[in-house]
Amino acid sequence: MKTSFARIAVCLISIFALQTGTSSLEAAPRGGLIPGTGTLIEYVGDDFEDTSWGFVHNFPKSSREQDSRLRSPTGRSTNGRWIEGPERGHPDHMKVIPTPPGGLAGSEHALLVRTLHSGVPGYNSYDVQQDDLISNTISRLGMTIPASDMPNVVVRIYLPPAEKWENRSGPQFGFRISTSATVTKSGSSGFFGSRSTTEVEPYWPGIWIHFRSETSRKNKEDSAYLTVRGNRNGQDIRMKEIPADQFGWWTFGMSITPNGMVHYYAKQGVEDLTAADHLTSQFPYSFSAERFRTFFFNSCNKNDGKTWATPFVIDDPQLFVVNSARVVSSVKRNMEREARRAVKRNAQKKQRSGRNRR
Repeated sequence: MKTSFARIAVCLISIFALQTGTSSLEAAPRGGLIPGTGTLIEYVGDDFEDTSWGFVHNFPKSSREQDSRLRSPTGRSTNGRWIEGPERGHPDHMKVIPTPPGGLAGSEHALLVRTLHSGVPGYNSYDVQQDDLISNTISRLGMTIPASDMPNVVVRIYLPPAEKWENRSGPQFGFRISTSATVTKSGSSGFFGSRSTTEVEPYWPGIWIHFRSETSRKNKEDSAYLTVRGNRNGQDIRMKEIPADQFGWWTFGMSITPNGMVHYYAKQGVEDLTAADHLTSQFPYSFSAERFRTFFFNSCNKNDGKTWATPFVIDDPQLFVVNSARVVSSVKRNMEREARRAVKRNAQKKQRSGRNRR
């Protein structure tokens, strides 16, 4: 992916703001940091061109959010780049398929994602539940990324024709990031007065794709719209309408600037994001992001045991980092360690083979 002049300009302005201590985006163009800016970290993310890609499900799935049950071992992809979410489990069906028409140039394959049993295993709740497909970013990098390094993520998502969507008005699919901030919480009052504690608080900004079914009341025709999570109170913000004739490939992105603000972008098609694709910039839950942890996808459906989620397709989810020296160094160490382990395994394999021939 080529870096445009606009991205370089935004990058330089953001770095200038960091160096001069600017705590707002007043020095930067509208939208701050355009996703796709900086160094592409190929060690995470995926292009799904390996047709042997698979996912080891390790049923039953985790559902710690609903019933405090973490069921180990959790699922993971065969290439080690994706893991099951411990809070809600993983989508039931993931398959590498030929890239739908209109996809990225040179892309031959993408990943189909949908779920069926999205709630507590063995229990139909008959409401909307969700499963998580999580990039194994923290484990592969061996670190989380400070906001000052300006991490940002981009993905292409294929919205299928309207007749293929789950016939339900409401949230259908999410593209989200995991971030954290240090917060101070008030404690109980004692003899010496109230005590407060400082904690690291994780939170999950994101972009949600909602469907309006023509079979629902007041909807004359099928359509979709995007919401952003979230504003300072954590509430979703409705951002963009998507009529059915615009279903197909869309590009989504999110970025974090040194002041901890999250920036959201979306556009129809697969072209690189630009400043014109900015949706909004927010401090979700009134938090200022200090670290980027990972990114992930949510597949939603009515958890009735028989209704499949909408078959969304994702392609080339990518992580970029502007100030990338720390991440690149960590990736280099991990790759060198993996190479040493591979050499050791091969040597042990040859040694066992030699003993067997005797």
